Amino acid sequence: MPRVVSGLFELYGESRTEKYPAILHHHGVTFYRRQLPHLYDIGQPIFVTWRLQNSLPANRVFPAGDLSSGQSFATLDRLLDEARSGPLYLHQPAIAEMVVEAIHRNASVLHHYVLHAFAVMPNHVHLLVNPSVPLPKLTKSLKGITAKRANEMLALTGCLFWQEEGYDHLIRDDREFERIRFYIEHNPVRAGLVKEAEQYRWSSAGWATRGSPADRGVHPTTCL
Repeated sequence: MPRVVSGLFELYGESRTEKYPAILHHHGVTFYRRQLPHLYDIGQPIFVTWRLQNSLPANRVFPAGDLSSGQSFATLDRLLDEARSGPLYLHQPAIAEMVVEAIHRNASVLHHYVLHAFAVMPNHVHLLVNPSVPLPKLTKSLKGITAKRANEMLALTGCLFWQEEGYDHLIRDDREFERIRFYIEHNPVRAGLVKEAEQYRWSSAGWATRGSPADRGVHPTTCL
């Protein structure tokens, strides 16, 4: 597969020379926010991540300095995993289950992609797929229907549910594919939600067996 990177990061901290026009500074951490058209190949595996609106904590301080794209993504993902404030709507079992069912429906009914791995975390979603449609159509469909249903379920009005910008990475080879699948399915373990990946029911590792739900009973009804 060609060495092409889609999105703002490489997952494992490899050096990058590409520059992006828009940069998001978050207390000394530099996150590259891509405004260029997404790069993708229909049929080639891609890793996609998106998060809830306003889900990045605003009170974390990190030492200043340039980070590689992989380090930036790892820092962002860790911030999201450690967040104890801000919107955590996906920690509600009904909301998480609705998002998982939409992920499966868009694969098996709409045939937008072949699904390989996923994890619905309390404030973000990871997805590993082979797209059958252009990436913007894939993400717009998933984020659009889940945002509409979630806002109805939460009785939220006039709220943006998902952050508009998402992150994506085109998979280069089988080894990277397996690393990213492992990364996705073990995100709940790293976040301290479960001890074993198979215990988290809202991921590809635990969905088939409907493993142990990680319910914290959060039921917000106002925009955050």
